Amino acid sequence: MGQSSVRGEGARERASRARELGWDESLYEDGPGHASGSGSGGPGKGPGSTVPRSRRAGGGSAGDGSGDGTGGSSGTGHRRGGPRRRARKAGKRRILRWVAVTLSLLILGTAGAGYLYYQHLNDNLRGGARAGGDSGVKKAAPNALGDTPLNILLIGSDSRKDAKNVALGGGKKDRDRAPLADVQMLLHVSADRKNASIISIPRDTVVPIPKCTDDKGQTYPATTNRPINESLQRGGPGCTLTTWETLTGVYVDHWMMVDFAGVVAMADEVGGVPVCVKTGVWDKSTPQAPGGSGLQLPKGTTEVKGEQALQWLRTRHAFGSDQNRAKAQHMYMNGMMKKLQEQDAWSDTTRLTGLAETATTALVVSDEIKSVSKLFNLSMQLKNVKLDRLTTATVPTTEYPGNPKAWLQLVPSAADKMWSMLRDDVAMDKNGDPADTKPKPSASGSKKPAATAEEPGSFAVTVVNGTAGDGRAAQEGRASAMSEQLRDKGFTRADASRDAQPRKDTVVFYPKGDGDQGKANAQSVATALGLPASAVRADAKVADVTLVVGADWREGTTYKKPSVAAGDLPEGADDKATCMDVYSVYQWDGKSKS
Repeated sequence: MGQSSVRGEGARERASRARELGWDESLYEDGPGHASGSGSGGPGKGPGSTVPRSRRAGGGSAGDGSGDGTGGSSGTGHRRGGPRRRARKAGKRRILRWVAVTLSLLILGTAGAGYLYYQHLNDNLRGGARAGGDSGVKKAAPNALGDTPLNILLIGSDSRKDAKNVALGGGKKDRDRAPLADVQMLLHVSADRKNASIISIPRDTVVPIPKCTDDKGQTYPATTNRPINESLQRGGPGCTLTTWETLTGVYVDHWMMVDFAGVVAMADEVGGVPVCVKTGVWDKSTPQAPGGSGLQLPKGTTEVKGEQALQWLRTRHAFGSDQNRAKAQHMYMNGMMKKLQEQDAWSDTTRLTGLAETATTALVVSDEIKSVSKLFNLSMQLKNVKLDRLTTATVPTTEYPGNPKAWLQLVPSAADKMWSMLRDDVAMDKNGDPADTKPKPSASGSKKPAATAEEPGSFAVTVVNGTAGDGRAAQEGRASAMSEQLRDKGFTRADASRDAQPRKDTVVFYPKGDGDQGKANAQSVATALGLPASAVRADAKVADVTLVVGADWREGTTYKKPSVAAGDLPEGADDKATCMDVYSVYQWDGKSKS
């Protein structure tokens, strides 16, 4: 009796748990033996066996062991709808419950597989530090709605470290050479996510490259006379990002890097990218210009993929210059964006899976976006940008005096204008609504600080000369002149610093630990000099209120912010093209063999 009692309790526990889960308890309810407490399982059953209700649907005594479905009496059977009817209903319930259980298991199994696949995609990703050095550039202040622009540096590496890249890019002798950043584009997405721009700097443009440290701890000194593509060799992609920040004064949130094989894989995944040439093109080797990409396309539009896509992106001689190569690369980027939007890539599960597999294998990314979910969220920022609000541009350049046949230098006035538009989030297109094309007010400008500024002479102000931030020589005596101007306005403890801090834009820092009081003091300095509220920023490194006079304020004692209208790009910068011109030497009739 003790043995049967234990078995009965076990059956009741299973039935209770089944009810908790919403399953049919009849799947676990004991048969006649349990009901009688005798431990007998009914005819042909061992002690304590469990039998669903449908197996004993008759109305006989629970303890009589008959279980034959005949019922105890005809009256009982009629009142309850008859034993067969009750058996059919119970059977249907049991089938539905088993279907539910089976589906639940399938869903759980699929979720498990999905999790494993998600981990697989994450494991594909390779990453590195966001920055390779300290540019001193801070993230832009949010606008009145709390939104900030998004800046992503896209880097194309010419690495030949593996056989695939050697096969696609040649240069076996370069297998052991550190890669160069031959393609560099800054993708800027506006704070309201309504417009975007892609800005290129030609690879052979000489710019200041700051001091950088790579992921292995090796440090590279700063230089002012080397082309920008060498930044990748002087500290990795993080150094290329720091170089852009130092050059532009624009905070760059992330970087993404792809090599030859990655470009081919991505082009294949989207099924080809449309590009156009006005005549047939064959970028072949010539006595005057050995090498060439090997690109061979007929006149008109072609969807390039695989090795052809890589050849298109690498072609320079047939398009005449590095500037025109950037134009061709931008045509490719526009074509890929259009293709992805046509494929509804952001919501089509099949497309997303394929793109995720290819992208996570092809890309190397900065560490803070080294996950599938973060990359997907990042891509969603571009989903609603219309193609007529995507601007592609290349910073105008001229020959570099030190090496005019091979290197370039930026046109300062044109570059400064473009950097200013990026910093102020001014749309580079004219296709938005009037309200959209105006720079948004900063949050700091829309609210007064919680504290009141102290008397001007009661706190120290350090003035730093940052006028060398545009690559030109610093304006001598600028810190002394501005500290004298502040003293004349009552800030009697203003002093010039002997240290320089080159930067593009003028800012007023205050110690982060000083909170609202420090911010109020800094804003009083900004107001006295005519600086906008957006120039006031917290910084954990400064000891007191610090005015850094940037390259945008080389003369005068009252700041005058340059006014830039939406779409007002410098001449020669906007390079969106519908079809590429081909240099005469490389024009192809479509008949001669390659």
